[in-house]
Amino acid sequence: MNFKLFPVVLTATVTSIATLFVAAKFQKDFPFMNQEHKMPVNFASYESNVTGKGTPPTDFEAAATTSVQAVVHIKTQTKARTVVANDPFFDNDFFGNMFGQRQYYIPPQQGSGSGVVVSPDGYIITNYHVISNAEMVTVTFNDRFTTNAKVVAKDASTDIALLKVEQKNLPYMEFGNSDDVRLGQWVLAVGYPLTLDATVTAGIVSAKSRAIGINQSQSASAIESFIQTDAAVNPGNSGGALVNTKGQLIGINSAIASPTGSYAGYSYAIPANIVRKVMNDLMKYGSIQRAFLGIEYPDPKSLTTEKVAQLGLDKNKGVYIAGVREKGGAFNAGLKVGDFISAVNGVAVQTETQLQEQIARYQPGDNVSVTYLRNGKSFNTTVELTNINGTTAIVKPGQINKAILLGATMKPLTDEEKKRYNLRGGVMITDISEGLISRQTNIRKGFVVLTVNGTSVNSPDDIQQQMNVGNTAQLAGFYPGNRGVYYYGIRLNNATDEQ
Repeated sequence: MNFKLFPVVLTATVTSIATLFVAAKFQKDFPFMNQEHKMPVNFASYESNVTGKGTPPTDFEAAATTSVQAVVHIKTQTKARTVVANDPFFDNDFFGNMFGQRQYYIPPQQGSGSGVVVSPDGYIITNYHVISNAEMVTVTFNDRFTTNAKVVAKDASTDIALLKVEQKNLPYMEFGNSDDVRLGQWVLAVGYPLTLDATVTAGIVSAKSRAIGINQSQSASAIESFIQTDAAVNPGNSGGALVNTKGQLIGINSAIASPTGSYAGYSYAIPANIVRKVMNDLMKYGSIQRAFLGIEYPDPKSLTTEKVAQLGLDKNKGVYIAGVREKGGAFNAGLKVGDFISAVNGVAVQTETQLQEQIARYQPGDNVSVTYLRNGKSFNTTVELTNINGTTAIVKPGQINKAILLGATMKPLTDEEKKRYNLRGGVMITDISEGLISRQTNIRKGFVVLTVNGTSVNSPDDIQQQMNVGNTAQLAGFYPGNRGVYYYGIRLNNATDEQ
């Protein structure tokens, strides 16, 4: 016997006995697991001949390859500007412009975005906000060819602008039908984000007819009915294409929902059917021929829970009419406050956004069939749509009555009121609805306007005349029962279609 190995053998034996003892002492019994309850597992290999109910994988290659040829990189440069900060936009309400003039110099700025070629002879669609203040616009194609572009026309209310380059036989994108877009379908976003080269991202349509309020900062009569997707869109994508898997244009990418300014989950595109209508108007007339029903919607700020219950608001009924403009299309067709519009030409509408999108397809002078509910009963009527001025005539650039956009009902002071307030004239605001006044000022009902831009006013027509002169308006006046003069400023430069 080899005595040198004895200690090793002894140690191993003792350790084994100890291990068995501990295991027998402390081991808990685990229940038996039936193999039928195990999670199904499969090998991670792909077999092309496997049959089933799943859809085949979507191939984006063809759509991406053709799309990038028709999407361009837009670069802009703005003029240097001097901003005078003595106006009522800085010293609102009671203090007016009593603090004197302050001037700020803004140097020339550069910006960038994307655009979509929509014809072989050089017409390009982009966003209004991409080129709105541009002095110079250049366009770079996917093959890196660069040329200057002319701004043909632009429309703030839809955030659409039309450019033109002097080139022929360009690759262009065909319009698809945005009405055919369905939730969950695959889409591609094509553009030039973050000044990168042409970039393609993919996602699905997550919602339709979205209103996010972004266009209201540009226009008092903004149309918003966005297609919402989760395709990645970043700064620089604005004006780029949203396309389906056939490579057809179904929208113009315009905005993102983000706390940081960069992509954070959702992006928004203007539906192609609206884009095409606006494009045709800008080509033919130089300005959009916008159709209006002549109704007002409830003010969202005043829609408390009690107010909603009082009005009986329910999207299943349709769109509630909070006001009817006198001599407008709805007024002439017999629609009244309290009615619910449920369809236009047979297309159901449940929200203001859906109703706006339907009306935006038509021209002033067009007749549409409107289905509405009154006292629980359904009726149909025919409405002749009008332009923003309340007529059916073609509206040329610069012919829009800006006073209509105020969103206020006004009346001249009566002789008794003039005597009471010791005035020679003045105009009282008796009601406020959706418009420039509610969006840009704190004016309340009962305010008496004495001057507009320093000129005395005695009637609503006087206000209209002053509003149509320039791009800003300063209203000075008072509230009966309060001492002092109040000043309110209103920006008009982006309130209407611009040329």
